[in-house]
Amino acid sequence: MSDAMKVFTIKRIALNPDVTLGVFIDEKTPFALTLERPWLDNRPKVSCVPKGEYLVQRTVRPIHGNTWEVLNVPNRSAILIHKGNFVHDSEGCIILGESFEDTLSAKSDRIETTVQSSGKAYSEFMIRLTGKDQFKLIIVEC
Repeated sequence: MSDAMKVFTIKRIALNPDVTLGVFIDEKTPFALTLERPWLDNRPKVSCVPKGEYLVQRTVRPIHGNTWEVLNVPNRSAILIHKGNFVHDSEGCIILGESFEDTLSAKSDRIETTVQSSGKAYSEFMIRLTGKDQFKLIIVEC
């Protein structure tokens, strides 16, 4: 068993007033997309994660089950990587998907950019982490 820590990168491709979009990369291979809340000065539960390098640890949570928590984010806690579609499915967390789509939100009654096939993307993410309990996450902006 190798002791080398796995590295994932989120390369942000759009920082919009209402959503942050990115590409999720395993070492050098893009395999999923990310959706986060917009940048709101790193405020808990409403802002995307600041760019930087983080340790991510496997955890179990009542709502999301077996999932991953981004650790050591300044002034923040409980930042998870999980399934979802809309930005309001996140409380400052990172949502995975396979495609972006503009979708009418019943919650806001307006068109919002979403990620689709979140369950499939999350399953692939979990397979890539079989046997791992932590990894390094690097978040960069274009």
